[in-house]
Amino acid sequence: MPPEFTNDDTRELGRRPAAEAAPRRRSPRQPLLLDEHPSDSLGVHRLHTAAMMADVLAVPPAAIRHWSRGGLLVPAHVAGSVEWFDFPQLVVGRHLARLLAGGLSLREIDAKLGGLAPGGARAAAEAAARVRLDGRRLNLDEGGRLLAPGRQLQLGFYTSSFADAADEIDEPAIVGIRPTPPTETQAAATTPHDLPAPGTDAAEILDLADDLEAAGEFVEAAEALRAVLQAQGPSARVVFMLAELLYRAGDLTAARERYYAVIEIDPDHLQARASLGCVLAELGEHDLAVAALEGVLRQEPDYADAHWHIAGVLREMGLASDADHHLGQFLALAPESPWATLARARLDEQR
Repeated sequence: MPPEFTNDDTRELGRRPAAEAAPRRRSPRQPLLLDEHPSDSLGVHRLHTAAMMADVLAVPPAAIRHWSRGGLLVPAHVAGSVEWFDFPQLVVGRHLARLLAGGLSLREIDAKLGGLAPGGARAAAEAAARVRLDGRRLNLDEGGRLLAPGRQLQLGFYTSSFADAADEIDEPAIVGIRPTPPTETQAAATTPHDLPAPGTDAAEILDLADDLEAAGEFVEAAEALRAVLQAQGPSARVVFMLAELLYRAGDLTAARERYYAVIEIDPDHLQARASLGCVLAELGEHDLAVAALEGVLRQEPDYADAHWHIAGVLREMGLASDADHHLGQFLALAPESPWATLARARLDEQR
């Protein structure tokens, strides 16, 4: 029997056993047909939110925020504070996650990709698929030739130990899809204006906070975020990062107050409202949690994460029929989500 929904299920499925959280896998090199592609549907259907991306790629949420902020991941759709990513971005994320799992920090990935592929975030993202990792050294594969930063050719006897490692990556071929990535100008136009300007001390501290959070150093990461807030003043995005960090550290009361602070700064911050609903549920305030999540869905009915969270809260309240309605909505919006397996299992159990 599938497990019951728990508070962890309603907030962060990444804490569940890996076998239950793992997305459906395809056989190696199996083509992904055009009609299966997430972006062929209208709106945000079959796209991945940042939380889903983190679970699929098995990386900390801070990594997705960091790569999106730096332009290595570019959302296909944005509604207020919520970002959705399509399949080509999931492929880019998979290569970035490989580097993170190889022991590089987020800032090292930024610097090393920038050295291998000068030309901005778009060039670095496109190069990620051709990067080969050897310890902490990155080389670029160009038609079988491995190049170090500065275009220096690496000798075969040196690189043979890792040149074949790319063949082990389970990367599906994409048939009939010709995604058009945004230009650097378009990407810059979507850069949040309430974040520190690139190259400033505050921006460097924000990157440091991402690295600390990804490493599990929650106390130090929180101090770094507070330093950014002291330097630049209130910012809904930075306060939200701090609230998420406090939640991951297990300080629910402090997280709740920070989520409220985000909403005071930006009443339309849907991620903060959805996360607030989850924290309220964990604190036993189920009616308030449902009210918060219903408010999110009134504003953005296609926000799959909110359907998932409210289904968990309603089930805890004994309202299985209402919960199943939201699970159905969730599956219609995000059938390839890493959380879809549990959702289908719950619906099958009810039937």
